[in-house]
Amino acid sequence: MFDDFLVRALVAGVGLALIAGPLGCFVVWRRMSYFGETMAHSALLGIALSMLWGVNLMLGVFVVGALVAIALLILEHNQTISIDALLGILSHSTLAVGLVLLSLMPWVRVDIMGFLFGDILSVSRLDVLIIYIGGAVLLGLLIWFWRPLLVATLSVELAQAEGLNPRRAQIILMLLLASVIAIAMKLVGVLLITSLLIIPAATARRFATSPEQMALIAALLGSVAVISGVFGSLTWDTPTGPSIVVAALIIFLVSISLPALGGRRK
Repeated sequence: MFDDFLVRALVAGVGLALIAGPLGCFVVWRRMSYFGETMAHSALLGIALSMLWGVNLMLGVFVVGALVAIALLILEHNQTISIDALLGILSHSTLAVGLVLLSLMPWVRVDIMGFLFGDILSVSRLDVLIIYIGGAVLLGLLIWFWRPLLVATLSVELAQAEGLNPRRAQIILMLLLASVIAIAMKLVGVLLITSLLIIPAATARRFATSPEQMALIAALLGSVAVISGVFGSLTWDTPTGPSIVVAALIIFLVSISLPALGGRRK
């Protein structure tokens, strides 16, 4: 019989994969991988500010991620700075400021490696509950806004012609990403969550024939990566968070050798 900590790790990881997979599809479709990395890096600043002000870590990470997303939307209107440069500035500056703030709080004992690379084997029953309640809310919102998000991803002009608001869809997507990063930081860490968002979705894209099918396949592949990574970590005594990402990478590399069924469709 599995130990309780292993069962909690598997259940929590699969719960995260079920939301990260479908949400990661939009990251892949919109070519937002660098934005996802920026949001993940900003999580460390959220952790530092949460400890400084004594607020809940997930709430702090979400608020900082939302503020970074809003700042990006405002700054991208500045024609003198390219979007990739803005993302680079926000990504590395938020990570650096977070690390500096943590170093200036000697009274706070912080497991930096745990936040950066996660510790899924230490999740509690409360963590599992938060993941599934939060994940259910995020999935519900994603399903509710699926069509506006999808149409705005395919074509801004088409979204406007149908009376949709592509700007609002972009904001909603950014807030959903900030939320899933806040939930995931304890499991796979802020530096690895982007991989869990992107790799299963990129793998699923080779075999999906519709956006909805790609979202389902990405969720399934993410779950397989979590299970494989956890058992691989226990077998070879490797860090669990990185092991999950390596498992996802192996699945992707295997998929490259297989013929794509659905082509590269959005």
